Amino acid sequence: MLPFTRVAIIGMGLIGSSLARGVRSHMPTVRLTVADADPAVRARVAALDIADDVADGAGAAVVDADLVILCVPVGAMAAVAAEIAGELSPGAIVSDVGSVKGAVLAVLSAALPGVAVIPAHPVAGTEKSGPDAGFASLFENRWCIITPPEGADAGAVARLSAFWTRLGARVETMDAAHHDRVLAVTSHLPHLIAYSIVGTASDLEAVTRSEVIKYSAGGFRDFTRIAASDPVMWRDVFLGNREAVLELLGRFTEDLVALQRAIRWGDGDTLEALFTRTRDIRRSIIDEGQDTDTPDFGRPH
Repeated sequence: MLPFTRVAIIGMGLIGSSLARGVRSHMPTVRLTVADADPAVRARVAALDIADDVADGAGAAVVDADLVILCVPVGAMAAVAAEIAGELSPGAIVSDVGSVKGAVLAVLSAALPGVAVIPAHPVAGTEKSGPDAGFASLFENRWCIITPPEGADAGAVARLSAFWTRLGARVETMDAAHHDRVLAVTSHLPHLIAYSIVGTASDLEAVTRSEVIKYSAGGFRDFTRIAASDPVMWRDVFLGNREAVLELLGRFTEDLVALQRAIRWGDGDTLEALFTRTRDIRRSIIDEGQDTDTPDFGRPH
């Protein structure tokens, strides 16, 4: 039995369009309505034929839906919630896919009193964006973290979990504040560092910058992939999760100073001990099935 029969997806970027394709692939009988604020995106989604209906606005899209998923930047959640508030069907579940959960839960709960708000975060994505970037298998064997508020209906949480499981995801539930701290370590801080390193390279003298790009080695090249992610989305992530990010950034700064000191003093033992420990973490990620051990990350040569 399907957990939902009518699904509305608001926002048709990478995650939203992947969700649409995933629903089409794994739950073909579900009636799927989508919306996006950009008319050009709506036209492209209609041309791609990845939904049953493409609505002009979020309010029109959620009518009769029993599951509504907001796939918009964290900073846009309040405006979209206000737009759909008067159009939701009784008993509808409202969820999202944002990388920040505490701020989203607060905003949606305030804007949608009496509605079953159950935030979620599929820990999946690429550096690409837009409706053409999506693909149905994006969530397969990836974690989807569901962060129900205190007192949430267990049946509603179970239905949302079943939905993500059907898309191939591995589902975990946790407190929103704990989620934000975990993701500050595993996602937000790495993105911030990547943006900083690539920005530093772009600020070099013109001739040096051209050489950095031309002779870019694996490390810098991979940083540029991360730094190519949607700038609006990541702006909102850092502002929405500022406390956890600032706390971890302070710890990172201290560790970086310690590394600087080890290099200055020629302390090879400290450097080797750190590099050995971090290599073990990389191996653990591969063992967990969250990345490949293919040489050069599977790049063709």
